[in-house]
Amino acid sequence: MSKYQFPEGFLWGGATAANQLEGGYLEGGKGMNLADVMPGGKIREKVISTPGFDFELDREQYTYPNHEGIDFYHRYKEDIALFAEMGFKSYRMSIAWSRIFPKGDELEPNEEGLTFYDRVLDECLKYGIEPVVTISHYEMPLYLIKEYGGWRSREVITFFDRYAKTLFNRYKNKVKYWLTFNEINAGVIEPLFSLGFSPTTKDVRLQESFQALHHVFVASSLAVKACHEIIPGSQVGCMLLYAPIYSFDCNPVNEWYAFSEARIFNNICGDVHVRGEYPSFSKRYFKENDINIKMEEGDLETIKQYPVDFISFSYYMSRTEKKELTDEEKASGNFFSGVKNPFLKASDWGWEVDPIGLRLSLNQLYDRYRVPLFIVENGLGAYDKIEEDGSINDDYRINYLREHIEAMGEAVEDGVEIMGYTVWGCIDLVSASTGEMSKRYGFIYVDKHDDGSGTLERRKKKSFYWYKNVIATNGQEL
Repeated sequence: MSKYQFPEGFLWGGATAANQLEGGYLEGGKGMNLADVMPGGKIREKVISTPGFDFELDREQYTYPNHEGIDFYHRYKEDIALFAEMGFKSYRMSIAWSRIFPKGDELEPNEEGLTFYDRVLDECLKYGIEPVVTISHYEMPLYLIKEYGGWRSREVITFFDRYAKTLFNRYKNKVKYWLTFNEINAGVIEPLFSLGFSPTTKDVRLQESFQALHHVFVASSLAVKACHEIIPGSQVGCMLLYAPIYSFDCNPVNEWYAFSEARIFNNICGDVHVRGEYPSFSKRYFKENDINIKMEEGDLETIKQYPVDFISFSYYMSRTEKKELTDEEKASGNFFSGVKNPFLKASDWGWEVDPIGLRLSLNQLYDRYRVPLFIVENGLGAYDKIEEDGSINDDYRINYLREHIEAMGEAVEDGVEIMGYTVWGCIDLVSASTGEMSKRYGFIYVDKHDDGSGTLERRKKKSFYWYKNVIATNGQEL
């Protein structure tokens, strides 16, 4: 028995994204989106970091695993039944914008897309699973990217507002918890996924990214306003990619560098979403980096008047920084890299494992914002092996999750208000960063491989039964 007391009604569950598991990329009237033109394999990482990506398909050179995903589009009933068997209290999912508005700028939505999500949500509710819906999760309609320049264009605010209101009106009796934009602060480092553009040059990246982020902030506030008006009692959260940032040593130069990096990466987006204003330190940062954000009259008032109700965030690793570092010292991670931390082990993909960092993150966020927190992504990407008897003994995943849940329990004891915990990739899916199937996160194994082969058969891993018991005991048995 663990010593931790999680709140009654705690939202245990799992998390996925439409673009990484649905497939059916041109079915049901869906339009093309960003994920549809992202190649599979580690080449994807190079595409992400190279300015001027052309957003075109090149089937002779690349594969596109997101086109089929794990075929959730046709198998959602089977998968949700497995989530229910584990006892999920919540399921964090996303809606593909281009299923609802195929190009993104239409006046009327695609009814077939709306009907599909009616069915998915109804299936969740049938089992008593609370949907937690992300409105935009790295799947911006390709037309808005190519014709408007993604979130660099202020016109996209209008299109997103129409899209969000369509969802609120359609699903107002099915969905209480909403998230506006996935890992929005990732755009500070890499704008492609969250802001829908590849910078033309590295020199203009910061200017374009923060201008685009401002448009997103306005759109998010308008979504909060609309959701509260259309769905009384609803709760709307922002979603951050959070990583506590350590100094490599006690050299004050490195301490200040780490502190400064943490404020820019972790706090600017959080402050705007929750406090309703740009933080004071951002003025100097914008000035020193020649960032001039064009705002329209009323923007700051809208942001101030309609803050989010809670903060949701992903946590995979901490980050260690040193002002001057060599290539040999660098560590890999989710959109960012710092210096290798000698006190931490790393996953097969080089992501450093730091459960205490989760406790630190929860305390940092709660101390700064004093709003409820929701961990909506946490998990271990690893190679899984099927034994001769058909079992998958992923004790490494169980140990990872146990240590992070224990850290979450410590944060609850610290006085942090936590709403829930949804494990990322609760069923194997296509990796966002590398486009691989071999980087598996799930409690449920899917027979699908990097070369595109596989039967798509679902198979329960050892962690499936472990997590089922965690939920059944509300975290008392880990």
